[in-house]
Amino acid sequence: MKGLVIDAPHVVASFGEDAAVIEHNGEALLLAADGIWSRLMEADPYWAGYCSVLVNIHDIAAMGGKPIAMVDVFSMSKNTEILGLVVKGMHDASAQFGVPIVGGHLHPDAPYSVIDVSILGSARLDSVIYSNRAQTGDRVVAAIDITGRVHPSCALNWDSVTMKSPTVVRAQIALLEEIGKDHLVTSGKDISNPGIIGTIGMLLEVSGKGAEIDLGLIPKPDLAANNMTFEQWVKMYPGMGFVLTVQEKHVKDVIQRFLRVGMCAKAIGTVNDSRKLTICYEGHEAEVFDFIDNGIMHLRYGDNQCPQQ
Repeated sequence: MKGLVIDAPHVVASFGEDAAVIEHNGEALLLAADGIWSRLMEADPYWAGYCSVLVNIHDIAAMGGKPIAMVDVFSMSKNTEILGLVVKGMHDASAQFGVPIVGGHLHPDAPYSVIDVSILGSARLDSVIYSNRAQTGDRVVAAIDITGRVHPSCALNWDSVTMKSPTVVRAQIALLEEIGKDHLVTSGKDISNPGIIGTIGMLLEVSGKGAEIDLGLIPKPDLAANNMTFEQWVKMYPGMGFVLTVQEKHVKDVIQRFLRVGMCAKAIGTVNDSRKLTICYEGHEAEVFDFIDNGIMHLRYGDNQCPQQ
Protein backbone atom coordinates (compact mmCIF):
# COMPACT_ATOMS: atom_id res chain seq x y z
CA MET A 1 0.00 0.00 0.00
CA LYS A 2 2.94 2.33 0.49
CA GLY A 3 3.21 2.57 -3.28
CA LEU A 4 -0.11 4.42 -3.36
CA VAL A 5 1.33 7.45 -1.58
CA ILE A 6 1.51 10.58 -3.76
CA ASP A 7 2.83 14.06 -3.08
CA ALA A 8 0.15 15.54 -0.84
CA PRO A 9 1.45 18.27 1.49
CA HIS A 10 -1.88 18.51 3.31
CA VAL A 11 -1.44 14.92 4.53
CA VAL A 12 0.41 15.38 7.81
CA ALA A 13 0.65 11.70 8.80
CA SER A 14 -0.58 8.44 7.31
CA PHE A 15 0.94 4.94 7.52
CA GLY A 16 1.79 3.83 11.03
CA GLU A 17 -0.97 5.89 12.64
CA ASP A 18 -4.37 4.72 13.86
CA ALA A 19 -5.90 7.40 11.62
CA ALA A 20 -4.49 9.54 8.83
CA VAL A 21 -4.06 13.22 9.75
CA ILE A 22 -5.14 15.64 7.03
CA GLU A 23 -4.76 19.40 7.41
CA HIS A 24 -7.90 21.24 6.28
CA ASN A 25 -8.44 24.95 6.90
CA GLY A 26 -6.17 24.92 9.93
CA GLU A 27 -7.84 21.88 11.49
CA ALA A 28 -6.85 18.22 11.59
CA LEU A 29 -9.26 15.84 9.90
CA LEU A 30 -8.75 12.25 11.03
CA LEU A 31 -9.62 9.43 8.64
CA ALA A 32 -9.55 5.73 9.47
CA ALA A 33 -11.08 2.43 8.35
CA ASP A 34 -11.27 -1.08 9.74
CA GLY A 35 -12.81 -4.40 8.83
CA ILE A 36 -14.14 -7.33 10.83
CA TRP A 37 -12.90 -10.87 10.26
CA SER A 38 -15.51 -13.11 8.64
CA ARG A 39 -14.98 -15.75 11.35
CA LEU A 40 -16.28 -13.30 13.95
CA MET A 41 -19.25 -12.52 11.71
CA GLU A 42 -20.09 -16.23 11.68
CA ALA A 43 -19.53 -16.73 15.42
CA ASP A 44 -21.49 -13.69 16.63
CA PRO A 45 -22.94 -11.29 14.02
CA TYR A 46 -24.21 -8.85 16.66
CA TRP A 47 -20.80 -8.54 18.34
CA ALA A 48 -19.14 -8.23 14.93
CA GLY A 49 -21.41 -5.31 14.03
CA TYR A 50 -20.83 -3.69 17.41
CA CYS A 51 -17.04 -4.09 17.12
CA SER A 52 -16.97 -2.64 13.60
CA VAL A 53 -18.12 0.64 15.14
CA LEU A 54 -16.11 0.31 18.36
CA VAL A 55 -12.70 -0.25 16.74
CA ASN A 56 -13.11 2.78 14.48
CA ILE A 57 -14.12 5.04 17.35
CA HIS A 58 -11.02 3.80 19.22
CA ASP A 59 -8.81 4.79 16.28
CA ILE A 60 -10.04 8.38 16.37
CA ALA A 61 -9.84 8.57 20.17
CA ALA A 62 -6.27 7.23 20.15
CA MET A 63 -5.29 10.21 17.99
CA GLY A 64 -6.75 12.65 20.52
CA GLY A 65 -9.69 13.33 18.22
CA LYS A 66 -13.44 13.61 18.34
CA PRO A 67 -15.34 11.02 16.23
CA ILE A 68 -17.76 12.72 13.81
CA ALA A 69 -19.45 10.13 11.59
CA MET A 70 -19.05 6.76 9.88
CA VAL A 71 -19.90 5.02 6.61
CA ASP A 72 -19.86 1.27 5.99
CA VAL A 73 -19.47 -1.32 3.25
CA PHE A 74 -21.40 -4.52 3.98
CA SER A 75 -20.74 -7.64 1.90
CA MET A 76 -23.18 -10.41 2.75
CA SER A 77 -24.19 -13.86 1.73
CA LYS A 78 -27.83 -14.88 1.48
CA ASN A 79 -28.02 -15.32 5.26
CA THR A 80 -30.47 -12.54 6.15
CA GLU A 81 -30.27 -13.43 9.85
CA ILE A 82 -26.65 -12.26 9.84
CA LEU A 83 -27.68 -9.00 8.17
CA GLY A 84 -30.20 -8.13 10.84
CA LEU A 85 -27.91 -8.96 13.76
CA VAL A 86 -24.91 -7.08 12.32
CA VAL A 87 -27.01 -3.99 11.67
CA LYS A 88 -28.43 -4.14 15.20
CA GLY A 89 -24.93 -4.35 16.66
CA MET A 90 -23.79 -1.38 14.59
CA HIS A 91 -26.88 0.63 15.53
CA ASP A 92 -26.51 -0.06 19.25
CA ALA A 93 -22.82 0.93 19.30
CA SER A 94 -23.53 4.03 17.20
CA ALA A 95 -26.27 5.13 19.60
CA GLN A 96 -24.25 4.32 22.71
CA PHE A 97 -21.21 6.32 21.62
CA GLY A 98 -23.19 9.06 19.89
CA VAL A 99 -21.41 8.71 16.53
CA PRO A 100 -23.82 8.43 13.58
CA ILE A 101 -23.57 6.09 10.59
CA VAL A 102 -24.42 8.39 7.68
CA GLY A 103 -24.15 6.19 4.61
CA GLY A 104 -22.53 3.20 3.01
CA HIS A 105 -22.79 0.50 0.40
CA LEU A 106 -24.22 -3.03 0.28
CA HIS A 107 -22.81 -5.96 -1.71
CA PRO A 108 -25.63 -8.57 -1.68
CA ASP A 109 -25.16 -12.23 -2.58
CA ALA A 110 -21.44 -12.19 -1.83
CA PRO A 111 -19.71 -15.54 -1.17
CA TYR A 112 -18.96 -14.38 2.40
CA SER A 113 -20.19 -11.88 4.99
CA VAL A 114 -17.86 -9.00 5.92
CA ILE A 115 -18.44 -5.56 7.40
CA ASP A 116 -15.99 -2.69 6.82
CA VAL A 117 -16.40 0.74 8.37
CA SER A 118 -14.66 4.06 7.74
CA ILE A 119 -14.75 6.93 10.20
CA LEU A 120 -14.11 10.67 10.11
CA GLY A 121 -12.91 12.61 13.14
CA SER A 122 -11.39 15.97 13.94
CA ALA A 123 -8.85 17.51 16.29
CA ARG A 124 -6.86 20.66 16.75
CA LEU A 125 -3.65 20.36 14.74
CA ASP A 126 -1.56 21.04 17.85
CA SER A 127 -3.44 18.43 19.92
CA VAL A 128 -3.10 15.28 17.79
CA ILE A 129 -1.61 12.29 19.61
CA TYR A 130 0.78 10.59 17.16
CA SER A 131 2.29 7.12 17.39
CA ASN A 132 5.85 8.06 16.51
CA ARG A 133 6.81 10.63 19.13
CA ALA A 134 7.85 8.39 22.01
CA GLN A 135 10.99 9.77 23.63
CA THR A 136 13.78 8.05 25.52
CA GLY A 137 12.99 8.10 29.23
CA ASP A 138 9.21 8.29 28.74
CA ARG A 139 7.14 5.97 30.88
CA VAL A 140 4.89 3.50 29.07
CA VAL A 141 1.38 3.78 30.55
CA ALA A 142 -1.31 1.17 29.92
CA ALA A 143 -4.91 2.29 30.53
CA ILE A 144 -7.65 -0.36 30.44
CA ASP A 145 -11.23 -0.62 31.64
CA ILE A 146 -10.90 -3.84 33.64
CA THR A 147 -14.57 -3.94 34.65
CA GLY A 148 -16.15 -6.32 32.17
CA ARG A 149 -16.21 -9.94 31.02
CA VAL A 150 -14.60 -12.33 28.58
CA HIS A 151 -16.97 -12.15 25.65
CA PRO A 152 -18.88 -15.45 25.34
CA SER A 153 -18.26 -15.60 21.58
CA CYS A 154 -14.53 -14.87 21.59
CA ALA A 155 -12.02 -15.90 24.25
CA LEU A 156 -9.65 -13.09 23.23
CA ASN A 157 -12.19 -10.26 23.43
CA TRP A 158 -12.67 -8.42 26.73
CA ASP A 159 -16.10 -6.76 26.68
CA SER A 160 -16.07 -3.75 28.98
CA VAL A 161 -18.45 -1.66 26.90
CA THR A 162 -21.79 -3.26 26.07
CA MET A 163 -22.94 -3.15 29.69
CA LYS A 164 -21.86 0.47 30.25
CA SER A 165 -24.02 3.58 29.93
CA PRO A 166 -23.51 6.06 27.09
CA THR A 167 -22.31 8.57 29.69
CA VAL A 168 -19.48 6.28 30.80
CA VAL A 169 -18.16 5.22 27.38
CA ARG A 170 -18.41 8.73 25.93
CA ALA A 171 -16.43 10.12 28.87
CA GLN A 172 -13.71 7.50 28.30
CA ILE A 173 -13.41 8.44 24.62
CA ALA A 174 -13.51 12.18 25.34
CA LEU A 175 -10.68 11.83 27.86
CA LEU A 176 -8.17 11.13 25.08
CA GLU A 177 -9.18 14.39 23.37
CA GLU A 178 -8.68 16.21 26.69
CA ILE A 179 -5.27 14.62 27.22
CA GLY A 180 -4.22 15.64 23.71
CA LYS A 181 -5.28 19.24 24.22
CA ASP A 182 -3.39 19.39 27.51
CA HIS A 183 -0.24 17.89 25.90
CA LEU A 184 0.16 15.27 28.63
CA VAL A 185 1.47 12.41 26.44
CA THR A 186 4.16 12.13 23.80
CA SER A 187 2.54 9.29 21.84
CA GLY A 188 -0.30 6.78 21.98
CA LYS A 189 -2.26 3.97 20.35
CA ASP A 190 -5.41 2.03 21.14
CA ILE A 191 -4.84 -1.58 22.15
CA SER A 192 -5.96 -3.54 19.11
CA ASN A 193 -5.86 -7.14 17.88
CA PRO A 194 -2.09 -7.59 18.48
CA GLY A 195 -2.84 -7.23 22.21
CA ILE A 196 -1.00 -4.95 24.56
CA ILE A 197 2.50 -6.23 23.70
CA GLY A 198 1.98 -6.03 19.94
CA THR A 199 0.42 -2.57 20.22
CA ILE A 200 3.36 -1.26 22.24
CA GLY A 201 5.63 -2.80 19.62
CA MET A 202 3.92 -0.94 16.77
CA LEU A 203 4.25 2.36 18.65
CA LEU A 204 7.94 1.80 19.36
CA GLU A 205 8.70 0.75 15.78
CA VAL A 206 7.46 3.97 14.21
CA SER A 207 9.10 6.00 17.00
CA GLY A 208 12.47 4.40 16.34
CA LYS A 209 12.67 3.40 20.01
CA GLY A 210 12.71 0.37 22.28
CA ALA A 211 11.38 -0.30 25.76
CA GLU A 212 11.51 -2.59 28.76
CA ILE A 213 8.05 -3.68 29.95
CA ASP A 214 7.14 -5.40 33.22
CA LEU A 215 4.12 -7.57 32.41
CA GLY A 216 3.33 -7.92 36.10
CA LEU A 217 2.38 -4.23 36.21
CA ILE A 218 -0.25 -4.44 33.45
CA PRO A 219 -3.73 -3.55 34.78
CA LYS A 220 -5.82 -6.71 34.98
CA PRO A 221 -9.17 -7.88 36.32
CA ASP A 222 -9.63 -10.73 38.78
CA LEU A 223 -8.39 -13.51 36.50
CA ALA A 224 -9.70 -16.40 38.57
CA ALA A 225 -13.16 -14.85 38.85
CA ASN A 226 -13.24 -14.52 35.06
CA ASN A 227 -11.87 -18.06 34.48
CA MET A 228 -8.96 -16.57 32.58
CA THR A 229 -5.18 -17.05 32.50
CA PHE A 230 -2.69 -14.18 32.55
CA GLU A 231 -1.37 -15.32 29.17
CA GLN A 232 -4.89 -15.00 27.78
CA TRP A 233 -5.26 -11.53 29.30
CA VAL A 234 -2.15 -10.04 27.68
CA LYS A 235 -3.37 -11.28 24.28
CA MET A 236 -6.82 -9.73 24.75
CA TYR A 237 -8.48 -7.08 22.62
CA PRO A 238 -9.97 -4.92 25.39
CA GLY A 239 -13.28 -3.12 25.00
CA MET A 240 -11.54 0.07 26.08
CA GLY A 241 -7.76 0.22 26.29
CA PHE A 242 -4.85 2.46 25.27
CA VAL A 243 -1.06 2.54 25.56
CA LEU A 244 0.63 5.91 25.95
CA THR A 245 4.13 7.25 26.45
CA VAL A 246 4.28 9.91 29.11
CA GLN A 247 6.99 12.11 30.58
CA GLU A 248 7.59 11.22 34.22
CA LYS A 249 6.27 14.57 35.43
CA HIS A 250 2.83 13.88 33.87
CA VAL A 251 2.39 10.20 34.82
CA LYS A 252 0.47 10.75 38.05
CA ASP A 253 -1.91 13.24 36.40
CA VAL A 254 -2.61 10.93 33.46
CA ILE A 255 -3.29 7.94 35.75
CA GLN A 256 -5.68 9.97 37.91
CA ARG A 257 -7.62 11.23 34.87
CA PHE A 258 -8.20 7.68 33.64
CA LEU A 259 -9.30 6.66 37.11
CA ARG A 260 -11.98 9.38 37.03
CA VAL A 261 -13.59 7.76 33.97
CA GLY A 262 -13.48 4.24 35.38
CA MET A 263 -10.25 3.01 33.77
CA CYS A 264 -7.23 1.50 35.50
CA ALA A 265 -3.93 3.04 34.31
CA LYS A 266 -0.42 2.07 35.38
CA ALA A 267 3.14 2.82 34.32
CA ILE A 268 4.43 -0.55 33.11
CA GLY A 269 7.80 0.25 31.54
CA THR A 270 10.25 2.78 30.17
CA VAL A 271 11.19 3.84 26.64
CA ASN A 272 14.85 3.50 25.66
CA ASP A 273 17.13 3.82 22.60
CA SER A 274 17.64 0.08 22.06
CA ARG A 275 15.02 -0.30 19.29
CA LYS A 276 14.13 -3.59 20.95
CA LEU A 277 11.06 -4.49 23.00
CA THR A 278 11.98 -6.55 26.06
CA ILE A 279 9.46 -7.95 28.51
CA CYS A 280 9.96 -9.35 31.99
CA TYR A 281 7.62 -11.33 34.21
CA GLU A 282 8.25 -12.94 37.59
CA GLY A 283 12.02 -12.81 37.21
CA HIS A 284 12.12 -14.02 33.60
CA GLU A 285 13.11 -11.75 30.71
CA ALA A 286 12.68 -12.10 26.95
CA GLU A 287 13.20 -10.02 23.83
CA VAL A 288 9.98 -9.85 21.81
CA PHE A 289 10.91 -7.57 18.90
CA ASP A 290 14.16 -6.33 17.39
CA PHE A 291 13.06 -3.44 15.18
CA ILE A 292 16.50 -3.09 13.65
CA ASP A 293 16.38 -6.52 12.01
CA ASN A 294 12.71 -7.47 11.91
CA GLY A 295 9.88 -5.02 12.50
CA ILE A 296 6.14 -5.58 12.80
CA MET A 297 4.86 -3.24 10.08
CA HIS A 298 8.22 -2.94 8.29
CA LEU A 299 7.94 0.83 8.26
CA ARG A 300 11.19 2.71 8.43
CA TYR A 301 11.52 5.25 11.24
CA GLY A 302 9.45 8.28 10.20
CA ASP A 303 7.62 6.57 7.29
CA ASN A 304 4.26 7.78 8.59
CA GLN A 305 5.33 11.30 7.62
CA CYS A 306 4.64 12.80 11.04
CA PRO A 307 7.19 15.55 11.76
CA GLN A 308 9.45 14.55 14.64
CA GLN A 309 9.98 16.63 17.74
